[in-house]
Amino acid sequence: MGKVYVFDHPLIQHKLTYIRDKSTGTKEFRELVDEIATLMAFEITRDLPLQEIEVETPVQIAKANVLAGKKMAIVPILRAGIGMVDGILKLIPAAKVGHIGLYRDPETLQPVEYYFKMPSDIQEREIIVVDPMLATGGSAIEAVNSLKKRGAVKIRFMCIIAAPEGVEALQTAHPDVDIYIAALDEKLDDHGYIVPGLGDAGDRLFGTK
Repeated sequence: MGKVYVFDHPLIQHKLTYIRDKSTGTKEFRELVDEIATLMAFEITRDLPLQEIEVETPVQIAKANVLAGKKMAIVPILRAGIGMVDGILKLIPAAKVGHIGLYRDPETLQPVEYYFKMPSDIQEREIIVVDPMLATGGSAIEAVNSLKKRGAVKIRFMCIIAAPEGVEALQTAHPDVDIYIAALDEKLDDHGYIVPGLGDAGDRLFGTK
């Protein structure tokens, strides 16, 4: 079963409080999501492999570490996932970015893929799928399905707020995917919204209703 990591860093928790607040406007909400994504990227990259090289300092030759050339890809689920991409790229600027577009079928309520664009070598990359919210888990599960169908094997999922139901659903469908979240909330309500959550992340990021 994939591991679940809940980040309790004080800076993440502080900023999370303000994105929950309904009085936080679009501009500030967007900036805070960006900042939280950067802080989460710092935590999620903790286990990246290093290799030792030699570098010449002004004093002498020194042994030092650099990243071991692991290829990474950030894959936002459209549309809200876009709000987290730039924050991650600040720390991992060499990562490629793919996009998955999903919508919910009004009759079956199941997610349907309408857009998929990835780096050509997605099979070789370590992938971080990002979406601010993990509610029912349907979109996350379908996004990972889409990636695996195209040969991706190393996949992690990162979100800001998750419901226990979504975490359980994603773990059951994809036990090989580790989940990284900033807050594990109480539950889903009857409309599939996370409680207490922060409302609709896409609407709050882009100022739509």
